[in-house]
Amino acid sequence: MTLTFDAHPRSNLIVALDFDSLSTAVKFAKQIAPLVGMFKIGGQLFTAAGPAAVKEIAALDVGVFLDLKFHDIPNTVAGAVLSAASLPGVELLNVHALGGSAMLHAGVQAISAGVAMGANRARLLAVTILTSMDDKALLEVGIAGPVTDRATKLAVMSQKAGVDGVVASVQEALAIREACGRDFLIVTPGVRPKDESSSAQRDDQSRTATPAEAIRAGADFIVVGRPILAARDPRAATQTIVEEIAAAKQFS
Repeated sequence: MTLTFDAHPRSNLIVALDFDSLSTAVKFAKQIAPLVGMFKIGGQLFTAAGPAAVKEIAALDVGVFLDLKFHDIPNTVAGAVLSAASLPGVELLNVHALGGSAMLHAGVQAISAGVAMGANRARLLAVTILTSMDDKALLEVGIAGPVTDRATKLAVMSQKAGVDGVVASVQEALAIREACGRDFLIVTPGVRPKDESSSAQRDDQSRTATPAEAIRAGADFIVVGRPILAARDPRAATQTIVEEIAAAKQFS
């Protein structure tokens, strides 16, 4: 079963609504809603506004990626996933792969609960390694080995547990695509246009890429935040990214 998005390059673009005010988020989202496939609602906005944020953004007739990264005991995660998946407009939601196979399997079972056979449902993603982490940061928390190897291993484990896809940086996307196949979803955060890439060293993203690099590496969706949120003209910035996606898909 596939997500219900059209073939337009905008379908590959998810814009992160990293605001602490629902009214501000909605006002911003209305400017660019016709140009994007989904909006991402993360911990900042959801903590500020709760499920109302999902309902108001979904009312713009755009899909929602609910990025809450559940990571807890299996029973708790199952309940959280079931509640999240029931919210209107949620097409993607996620858990942490580091929660282990039992937790992932509990999330998989929960996301299908109450959905009629054959009906469309939200897709469950597993976060592999946060894009703010590099090899050194992994070692600090007791995980040895290159990020790419760890992320790929987590992706394979997640796929075996029945998860629909992963959140991973573009540096791991190609290896994950080769290991998990074409039907496994890959969502890549830390994406920014080429002229923004030099600013990556000044924020909390360690592993970044351009939209074209992400698409060519096999990403199904790219997540863009600050390059659009902080742009002088958000619509123009969004359109530029959609055009870059289109060009990359044409030659990939």
